[in-house]
Amino acid sequence: MNLRHRLWISTGAALLAFGCSGDPEPQPAEPAPQQAPAPAEQAPEVDPFTTVARVLRHPRCLNCHPAGDRPRVGDDARIHPQNVQRGPENHGMPGLHCATCHQPANQPLAGVPGAPHWGLAPRSMAWEGLDDHALAEALKDRAKNGDRSLEQLLEHVSHDALVLWGWDPGPGREAVPVAHDAFVAAFRAWIEGGAASPPAKQ
Repeated sequence: MNLRHRLWISTGAALLAFGCSGDPEPQPAEPAPQQAPAPAEQAPEVDPFTTVARVLRHPRCLNCHPAGDRPRVGDDARIHPQNVQRGPENHGMPGLHCATCHQPANQPLAGVPGAPHWGLAPRSMAWEGLDDHALAEALKDRAKNGDRSLEQLLEHVSHDALVLWGWDPGPGREAVPVAHDAFVAAFRAWIEGGAASPPAKQ
């Protein structure tokens, strides 16, 4: 047997020995069992009237529902300048009617807001200073809501152009921060849930 054959046999034996006595080939690790995802944390449900009240107390709404005879203006709800007064029909005093300055649409160049039938809400519809309980009671009282049923109120806040102005108040004024469709949905949910009034503050 020549040297070449002896080397071949030795090498084969060594390979055979390694293959038989070495560690077995590592097996792929079994995937770790997947844990079920933690349940998503549910956001607490918001009472629909909380959303309704938030909108009605925003300056775009409350400025025209004052307790007194002076409208308020601006995001800081300051008294209207020029000594503007409510007037006998809630549209200003003779010679200084609201429509003298407030046209049926915003006037961006002049900075004057506008919408159809611009004026103050009747004094009976004053919301200024009311807590949530009193506000809900006022909305349901036909003597304090313009003699409207709850369904008519929903129609009013859904489509009245002066109400909708609160979401398009023109430059320099903050729009109502709750989307109009979300406000209407909350108003509808409050009515369909029985139009309950929140507890009165003690």
